[in-house]
Amino acid sequence: MGAVPSTPRQSARPQDTAEYLIGSFVGEKSFPLGSDFWQKLLELPLNLHWPDDRVQEACQLFAQNNCYTRHLAKILIHLAQCVQEAISSSSGAAASQAVYMKAVNAVYISSVFLNYLIENAPSNNTIDDLYLSLDQTEPAPSGFIRDQSIENLVMHSVLSFIGSVDVSTNTYLLHQELLNFMLVAMSTQLLYGPSPGPTDMNPFIDAAMVQENSLVSSVVRRLLLNYIVRSRIPLKNTSYSLFSEGSQPGVLQRVGSAAATIVLLPFNYLVSSNGEGIRNPMADASLHVLLILNYYHKCIVGDEPFTGKSDDSAASDSLSKANMYFSDNPYCKALENARDIELDRVDIEGNVHNASHVRLPFASLFDTLGMCLGDETAALLLYTLVHGNSDFLEYVLVRTDLDTLLMPILETLYNASKKTSNHIYILLIILLILSQDSSFNASIHKMILPSVPWYQDHLLHQTSLGSLMVIILIRTVKYNLSKLRDLYLHTTCLATLANMAPHVHRLSAYASQRLVSLFYMLSRKYNKLAERIDDKIGKNGTAEQDSLAEDMSAELHIYTDFLRIVLEILNATLTYALPRNPEVVYAIMHRQEVFQPFKNHPRFNELIENIYMVLDFFNSRMDAQTQDGEWSVEKVLQLIIINCRSWRGEGMKMFTQLHFSYEQESHPEEFFTPYIWRLALTYCGFSFNPGAINLFPVDLPVEKVNDSGEDLDKHQNGELDQLLQLDV
Repeated sequence: MGAVPSTPRQSARPQDTAEYLIGSFVGEKSFPLGSDFWQKLLELPLNLHWPDDRVQEACQLFAQNNCYTRHLAKILIHLAQCVQEAISSSSGAAASQAVYMKAVNAVYISSVFLNYLIENAPSNNTIDDLYLSLDQTEPAPSGFIRDQSIENLVMHSVLSFIGSVDVSTNTYLLHQELLNFMLVAMSTQLLYGPSPGPTDMNPFIDAAMVQENSLVSSVVRRLLLNYIVRSRIPLKNTSYSLFSEGSQPGVLQRVGSAAATIVLLPFNYLVSSNGEGIRNPMADASLHVLLILNYYHKCIVGDEPFTGKSDDSAASDSLSKANMYFSDNPYCKALENARDIELDRVDIEGNVHNASHVRLPFASLFDTLGMCLGDETAALLLYTLVHGNSDFLEYVLVRTDLDTLLMPILETLYNASKKTSNHIYILLIILLILSQDSSFNASIHKMILPSVPWYQDHLLHQTSLGSLMVIILIRTVKYNLSKLRDLYLHTTCLATLANMAPHVHRLSAYASQRLVSLFYMLSRKYNKLAERIDDKIGKNGTAEQDSLAEDMSAELHIYTDFLRIVLEILNATLTYALPRNPEVVYAIMHRQEVFQPFKNHPRFNELIENIYMVLDFFNSRMDAQTQDGEWSVEKVLQLIIINCRSWRGEGMKMFTQLHFSYEQESHPEEFFTPYIWRLALTYCGFSFNPGAINLFPVDLPVEKVNDSGEDLDKHQNGELDQLLQLDV
């Protein structure tokens, strides 16, 4: 393929004409912004069938010539104009379809070559490498403002269409391609590290951040509505080149570096390869765009105070953070302030709410999340909402059908070995946030589940939702002890159980047994560690290997804390809810020997005393009962139920109730931005040159699990450490 193809003959086929125009676009000749070349390029149906290497060659040629042709800047200007024309004609009839297809061509061609330029940028100064400006000698059409920011012009048009034009049969393709363009334009984040710095250059995201609040609100609303409605690909548009028939790829499809793979995005979603069901391209792209915008933070050097980390790594940063700060994120604020459309107009006191707030159907959003929580991105959206939006959290807590959300969460935790550690961790934090509310802890024990088909470890019949949650959290702790050994996962599970403990009501026999079994398992770990430390200490009282002994002592201290929390959980249940939980009493009586070794332990003795006070009370009642033959389970349980009525708790030591609350770290973007982009690369049909990615390690596969079900993303546990703080 030459720099500029020869002029086609008069009898040339449309394919030849399209090839000529694409060749001219990537070639050396610079076409003025007002040239009719651009209209021909954008109005011609693009249905070429080029192999990968030819598309790659076209992209390379474009990159070489763009610095003086400025064709990227020019097609982006035409993109903005086409999209604005599409907005103006959106109220028209079928005649506007040609306008939409012209805009689709502009967006698609821009996406292909912009993606290539970003992922192959020779430096981190993205703005200079893209040449997002016109040459000073370039003649400009009348009415065009030469000094305006092209990235701002483009993002304003793209966001305006997304926020103001409804998704319909005519507009679906353009909506989808604009979302794809957004992912491409924002992919400059992949070029930089996870900690935002003042030298990071993200021109398109920065342009999105400075749009007016009303536009931001409309975009956030539309992206969430896309996720809720989950529109399907209209069949009448399948003749367009994006939907090439058979095995023939469409125009510029399958570039070797994946610069053009987004063309096949709709096809990628029609067949699911991961067992999670059919995916929805519009919903998934909308959600990823929203989350990327929501967690973006621009680092600025100025006079504002910087609230950074206080650790040594922060102190050693080469750039002084005394004059660095993060700018406000309007998308984050809009999502945090979203209101339920059913309650937004007038509250119970008659106060009219702020009309600028995003208004959403919380009921539909709740139901959609319940259907999709097996997907990581859905879990991340739920976390974002319950953590950041107090209105949505309150809405969730007052729902009477909490099983809509909790059952898919618990099922995913049950299948933790097939999920990424980040997915599991996000779900556990959601449960921790919910458990901070006492009404939630009480209501989950009132809902009875006839059966739990997916739970294969034990037959669960007529089990409360609260009992199932206790069972799954304990199971997760045990799985973590044997596989992941993640301290923060342990802490989150036990913190949630501690929040639930005072409100437990009629905990099932199996859940009660699991709770006592958890103490026994942790005690065995504790005892083995204590024995190993004793073995390492010589006769003179010094450790044979100081570093090893120090590590084991630290681990022993951790297990001591875990054991104390479990004892606190048992104590809270016995202190505040014993009459309502005879099965807990029975489980403790059945395994009372596991508590004996810790009666004199300085960290546990007061807590153990309370347990033995309960044991003494019920053991004495059994001893006083004349019994013919052996005690059966039913008879012991019946005796406990009868004597629970006379239990007064006299002499029990009252401890301050443990209450754990979740606090997000001050710089969550260091975890979330790499996480969201990993998900986007996995699920959005969008890919990127691995050698150019600095946002996260590129030597690890994007796939979630291998064939044996083992987690391939364990390195992220270190990132997870940055996410969680627990306040007691």
